[in-house]
Amino acid sequence: MWNTIWLFFHKLASPKHFYRISGKLVPWLGGITLIFMLAGLYLGLFVAPPDYQQGQSYRIMFVHVPSAWMSMFIYTFMAVLSAIHLIWNIKLADVMVRGSAALGASFTFLALVTGSLWGKPMWGAWWVWDARLTSELILLFLYLGYIALVSAIEEPRSAARAGGVLILVGVVNIPIIHYSVEWWNTLHQGPTVTKFDKPSIHPSMLWPLLLMALAFQFYYFTVALMRARAEVLDRERRSAWAQDVVEGA
Repeated sequence: MWNTIWLFFHKLASPKHFYRISGKLVPWLGGITLIFMLAGLYLGLFVAPPDYQQGQSYRIMFVHVPSAWMSMFIYTFMAVLSAIHLIWNIKLADVMVRGSAALGASFTFLALVTGSLWGKPMWGAWWVWDARLTSELILLFLYLGYIALVSAIEEPRSAARAGGVLILVGVVNIPIIHYSVEWWNTLHQGPTVTKFDKPSIHPSMLWPLLLMALAFQFYYFTVALMRARAEVLDRERRSAWAQDVVEGA
């Protein structure tokens, strides 16, 4: 069993096999994304009742909260991949990091924008220098800094190493974002879903929130694999298998 699993991951590290396997996964992941997205939006917009305090405006959380979760998940995933690339020099790890950066920045930006839209009626201001908001803004700068850094360095290996180091240094910001509402006195509400005892959110609101979180996660893997496939094909364009793919397209 373990030999089979090891063989699978060994093949997955090969650009040729990665391109083939990911090509089969992308349509399935895209279909699952669509199903979860439609179900989450329907339950969140039409089935979930209005909040007794926030009324209809709370529904933006079905986009805001999953976006914030994804901004941290993607960065953490990029940090793991960066460590794998720096330690074992697996090039596909760097490919996935590059394919994830723009998506992570997009989710972070979406979280900040929807948070501002949510904060205006709740706090009376579009932006406050709250610990959670400020650390999330720093996360956006880390994403953009990584994109700018690897774009500025022409030599691919040097760019991958420099970008990986930046990602690993910046990962310290992830626990700061997560625990900011507990470490400091902030306007941002505390955890409601990830509480150990019981989520303080009604199931009619919790289920569409979780469905949207799953939809966003499957969307990320769908698009990240598509971007990684394009990157792999570009890097391997001189190999025989890549030329066969291009000629057969």
